[in-house]
Amino acid sequence: MSSDRRTTPPIHGRASFRTAIDRTEFPEHGLDPDEVYELLHTGLMLDGRETLNLASFVTTWMEPQAEALIHDTLRKNHIDHEEYPVASLVEEACVHMLGDLFHAPDPATVVGVATIGSSEAIMLGLLAHKRAWQHRRQAAGEPADRPNVVFGAETHVVWDKFANYFDVEMRKIPMRPDRYTITAEDVASRVDERTIAVGAVLGTTHIGEADPIADIDAALVRIKADRGWDVPLHVDGASGAFIAPFAEPDLAWDFRLEQVASINASGHKYGLVYPGVGWLVFRDASRLPEDLVFSVNYLGGAQPTYTFNFSRGSAMIQAQMYNFLRLGRDGYTAIVETMLANARYLNEALKATGRFEILNPGLAEPVVTFRLSGDPGYDVYHLSARLRENGWIVPAYSLPPDAEDVHLMRVVVRLDLSRLMIDQLLRDLDLACTALEAESPVPRAHHAPDLWTAPAHAAARSKARTGLRR
Repeated sequence: MSSDRRTTPPIHGRASFRTAIDRTEFPEHGLDPDEVYELLHTGLMLDGRETLNLASFVTTWMEPQAEALIHDTLRKNHIDHEEYPVASLVEEACVHMLGDLFHAPDPATVVGVATIGSSEAIMLGLLAHKRAWQHRRQAAGEPADRPNVVFGAETHVVWDKFANYFDVEMRKIPMRPDRYTITAEDVASRVDERTIAVGAVLGTTHIGEADPIADIDAALVRIKADRGWDVPLHVDGASGAFIAPFAEPDLAWDFRLEQVASINASGHKYGLVYPGVGWLVFRDASRLPEDLVFSVNYLGGAQPTYTFNFSRGSAMIQAQMYNFLRLGRDGYTAIVETMLANARYLNEALKATGRFEILNPGLAEPVVTFRLSGDPGYDVYHLSARLRENGWIVPAYSLPPDAEDVHLMRVVVRLDLSRLMIDQLLRDLDLACTALEAESPVPRAHHAPDLWTAPAHAAARSKARTGLRR
């Protein structure tokens, strides 16, 4: 053996583990792959545990076979339909299956598209309704300017983004301190001949309730008969569209209603797929104006496309089909029933303590939202921070106007949150409340902002913690 042969140091003895990495400069030299993996892998341990992240609707567990399929298809660029025709057909099949799940008059004739998530799906759906409204107005010789869209403050921020980005007047229905969804009367009073669409939510982001979609549809049917305004209804089913069909199959919220023209759903929420995949489904092809569909031929053949994102991975679309075939209606129903049972159990246990007021006792989806009863000497932000010490990520936030004085917490019950874990969460909540009652912490001058109420502040805090604030 050569006397000058040197042993390679173990990974944790190498220079990269004792040298600061300047995250503002592109590195001059590369590192060993195992070394890079260990650096990033250990760094990511500072993040919260996915299963204990009760703030997120996004799926945190899939079967190993699904993960293997995801790995097999990571290299496929889904837009390359000519090169990957089978992957493309899977997307089309998912759209038709969703058309059937959502009771389209003829599932074979629905059109739709897979998206990065519900945000893109909502943007595309509303854009189609804006363009269709413009076509109708022009055909009738009416001015096609000053369009508006009607929706409630309980919607996701993407609705505000659409109105801002696409120059549409936002007729936003405010919340009330004692009511967190919109009503048919709220909608009817704001609709006119320039309304491109009305938005209704099946499972709201902030509270987890559902808008009265059937009532809103009935109001729009009356308006069409009385005033001649054919206003489409877009159902934002981001999380609820994969709950209602299995929890309440007789509930009419979908294409069974006359004015429901389009529906979006998040496959990566209760569709049980990792991020990111969303779905947009139109009642039929007439709802998608042809001049919004582009055809490109530089990938080997003419391909129609209606997306904001051109290149994207195919893996999560394949994973969605895996779930459809693996679970079917029976499997989804069993999982949804379990999640709802666990959510009801948590609701009842929280109410029984006397410390909390439940804000969504109806449970349109497996989401528990609650606020503190009375004035216990601490607030929900103190409680959220104390739970974080035990690993639980339970967000505390305030509602939009005119209910901004309502401060609450939310637990999203996903398929990997078991009854055993809920019992532990309840014990940790009891310990946290007992400790805070004894401490009587000083009230915070400014409540900790969350993603919806102050995204810039939330982003700045994250950057400061990781040393990236300049």
